[in-house]
Amino acid sequence: MIRNSLAALAMGLALLLALPALAQQYEQVGDYQIHYSAVNTSFLPEEVAREHGIQRSQVMALLNVSVMEELEDGSTRPVMASVDGRIGGLEGSDATPLAFRSLRIGDTPSQVAVFRIHADEPMRFDLRVRYDRNAAPAEVSFIQRFYIDR
Repeated sequence: MIRNSLAALAMGLALLLALPALAQQYEQVGDYQIHYSAVNTSFLPEEVAREHGIQRSQVMALLNVSVMEELEDGSTRPVMASVDGRIGGLEGSDATPLAFRSLRIGDTPSQVAVFRIHADEPMRFDLRVRYDRNAAPAEVSFIQRFYIDR
């Protein structure tokens, strides 16, 4: 029982942090890759959601943002970044702020925000990602549609 719970927790945490890499959704800004993904929180294992205080629900989603720096040898390394942003409809007039918080699993930092979704409506994300305090934040925007299984 404990072994299964630990395996589910490890798998869920790996999924939470690896989602941007698996989906290959990222913006290249100089030597940095800004990875992002948004998934329904019902996909998270219960143990992961409980450990990180994330509500599992068909009407809630999680946005995960992480930054990787490309090194001269071709490898990448995770870097700390702060994120702020807004979510709304396509027009942007109804945008509301996202509340990001930091998660760190091992050496990998990530910024996450939980938000409410509406069935079959495209949602626009406008993010400002600061990975270098001496540079202006990078702006990342994307649109995603969510579906609610009932």
